[in-house]
Amino acid sequence: MTAESEALRKYVARFGSGTPEPDDETYFPGRQFLSGVVEAIRTLGAQTAFIGNSLGSTVDAVRRYPGEVLRLIAVLGMGTGALAVIGGTVVIVGFLTLTTGALIAVQGYNTLSNVGIEALTGFLGAFLNVRFIVPATAGVALAATIGAGATAQLGAMRINEEIDALEAMAIRPITYLASTRIVAGVVAVIPIYTTAMLMGFLATRFGTTIVYGQSRGVYDHYFSSFLHPTDLIWSFTEALSMAAAVMAIHTYYGYNATGGPAGVGEAVGRAVRSSITAGVFILLTITLSVYGQSGNFHLSGG
Repeated sequence: MTAESEALRKYVARFGSGTPEPDDETYFPGRQFLSGVVEAIRTLGAQTAFIGNSLGSTVDAVRRYPGEVLRLIAVLGMGTGALAVIGGTVVIVGFLTLTTGALIAVQGYNTLSNVGIEALTGFLGAFLNVRFIVPATAGVALAATIGAGATAQLGAMRINEEIDALEAMAIRPITYLASTRIVAGVVAVIPIYTTAMLMGFLATRFGTTIVYGQSRGVYDHYFSSFLHPTDLIWSFTEALSMAAAVMAIHTYYGYNATGGPAGVGEAVGRAVRSSITAGVFILLTITLSVYGQSGNFHLSGG
């Protein structure tokens, strides 16, 4: 054996051959897909645990931080800065349902007049506004206003290490930041949704009686005949459920935001998509549960 070969043998024995070791994880078809599924399940579990903790701490949040809850109710209802100048979330949601109510008057009156039953436009105002149009519109508006604002606030606190500071001060951040916002969102949605429903009724009645010239008595007769108090109660139940879901989802994404300001923007986008999807699912579930079998509908108006 030559001196060069002996030196090479000693070098390899000491430092290795220099070639990379084979990967310990064996490749198999669909491995990347399965990894994505596992990661999605892990994320869903973390989100479920956070939302469950937030909802379970709502009573404690009201008991420990009543001042913070009242402050958040005012902020969510009226907004801050430029949003407060125009009236806050109440005005935005009311304007959206005002337009949808006007669309019911336009489409409903013209469509029914083609078959000679335009008098039933009042029925559409009482039926569609309460059961479908206003709840769906309010759910989207809540996600785009108070929900997105909550995500941005918590995301900014996360990247500025303010949440870490709360933990260092022995303040439970989930209770103080998430649970208080869920309670405030559910309470604030009551006047917001009341305004939204009234604006939808007003727009449909105005468009039918003033723009198209239908008799007020005819419209009010069919409107009051088909407007059931139980439908209003279920409609408010849908709104409260969607508000709780929106705030829970948005606080989760804001609380766990990473990546600086760009990461906060991405968190807001993901939160809005998730909350709108959850709101539609809640609306569909309650609607099928309440109206899926019988429909609670009587054509005679009784």
